[in-house]
Amino acid sequence: MDLKESAGEKVNPEKYDSDGSNGVAEGEVENGKLERGLKGRHMQMIAIGMKKQRLTGGSIGAGLFVGSGSALHNGGPGSVLIGFMIVGVMLLFTVQALGELAVLYPVNGAFFTYTCRFLDESWGFAMGWDYALSWLTVLPFEITAAGITISYWRDDINIGVWIAVFLFILVVVQIFGVKGYGEVEFALGLIKIVAVVGFIIFGIVVDCGGVKSDPRGYIGAHYWHDPGAFRNSFKGFASVFVTAAFAFGGTELVGLAAAEAADPRKTLPTATKQVFWRIATFYVLSLFIVGLILPSDSEDLLGASGANTKASPFVLAIQAAGVKGLPSVFNAVITISVLSVANSCTYGSTRTMQALGVRHMGPKFLTYIDKKGRPVWCVIIQIAFGLLAFIGEASKGSTVFTWLLSLSGLSYFFVWGSICLSHIRFRAGWKAQGRSLDELPYRASFGVIGSWIGFFLACIALIATFYVSLFPVGGPADAENFFENYLAAVVVLLLYGGWKAYTRGRGGLFVRASKMDLDTGIRHLDLDPLDNAHRKKSLANLPGRLVRAYV
Repeated sequence: MDLKESAGEKVNPEKYDSDGSNGVAEGEVENGKLERGLKGRHMQMIAIGMKKQRLTGGSIGAGLFVGSGSALHNGGPGSVLIGFMIVGVMLLFTVQALGELAVLYPVNGAFFTYTCRFLDESWGFAMGWDYALSWLTVLPFEITAAGITISYWRDDINIGVWIAVFLFILVVVQIFGVKGYGEVEFALGLIKIVAVVGFIIFGIVVDCGGVKSDPRGYIGAHYWHDPGAFRNSFKGFASVFVTAAFAFGGTELVGLAAAEAADPRKTLPTATKQVFWRIATFYVLSLFIVGLILPSDSEDLLGASGANTKASPFVLAIQAAGVKGLPSVFNAVITISVLSVANSCTYGSTRTMQALGVRHMGPKFLTYIDKKGRPVWCVIIQIAFGLLAFIGEASKGSTVFTWLLSLSGLSYFFVWGSICLSHIRFRAGWKAQGRSLDELPYRASFGVIGSWIGFFLACIALIATFYVSLFPVGGPADAENFFENYLAAVVVLLLYGGWKAYTRGRGGLFVRASKMDLDTGIRHLDLDPLDNAHRKKSLANLPGRLVRAYV
């Protein structure tokens, strides 16, 4: 089959449903369609603005601004730098694979749908619900975390007041649908990017001794020698690797947003190409600077988790330089980052649940979409989970949050590994059914080899998580700590086994390449000559390509 349309024929994106076809998807009630309201700039900010917390933190968020402090203390600046670079490479391969699939199949549910189609239906069911649950359970924690950041300025106001305020703001955003989500994420993403760039410049000045209020003068690489680049040997490095892997979590949402992109053929490739360079630059450079101007043995880093901004390595580095006022500014950035993930929670969970309902893997009412393209019942469920934030007022609230978050602890590793494996299997099916790679509107830059590397690194991350969970840094083996970090694996296996039993093993252990459905939801697109021109690389267009990588 040739995916290219006849010469001169253009695709009208408005005539396609959320499954990428021009009719109602099988199992979907014909009550509305997801709105294709996300533009290119929205897609780029979505790709770099998502995040989770605890061990997680997402692409430029509280995981970078706060969670990186524990990584610096456990492993040292050398381990942080190497760990984040390795995970950045893993995300490059993963996002490239996702981009190829999402451009060809901009379907609702994205990666979990690809898992069902190219790997196994039961594994797709497990991935879908585990991913939805991870966003559902993280929302109340993030809303509470946003309230905690306010205590940096005002600790005399009960946190329940701020929880109510932030929940109300989230509800208002949902009224405007996907466009409201995209615009909010775009604005918050810009603020975070400006903050990181500003800190990098500030850190270089501090390291060179250019801040008069800093008694240390020229620092250079002193802290890489004393207390040293590495701490706690291999166990310290393994813990940093795990933290780094979680810190990039949420980047895959750019694929989930494909179903609501106005022109996925152009916006998705651009977003997937830019995301790696932006994240690698902001993460690697900013953390390298932090390691230069803040000692890794600082006792203040011991509390670097959640939304404890007083233990943020960025805030501590500014305070160490003796600059007044700037710590408050960066605390405001962290507050914005936490609100950003709360905004992301409502998007990630609602779209995944709606897609699960469409595939008959969830209650039918989840499929309902109103005339403005909003999955209403899914939004109501997500906001209802947000009310759990008030549990933090109870004496045992922190314990409840810890176990709620343990349900999502390993979601990213499973999702990323499944994306890479889905791409590998898709290419096998594409070849087995006699189709040419030239028919693909967009191809992953590193092909199947890149997906194999990404899958391998995801498996290594799971092993590293198992090791550090069983033998934590600075303490003996702890069963409670192990299950807090690895409970999600048990949940995934139960979901997989439960659906396999419910369907009586329908489809076997995996989908055979010769029997893969390569047509449903496919989007026929003509290769724009302008796009083909952009593929030609030369020294003449090198400056332009460098600019497009970041802007």
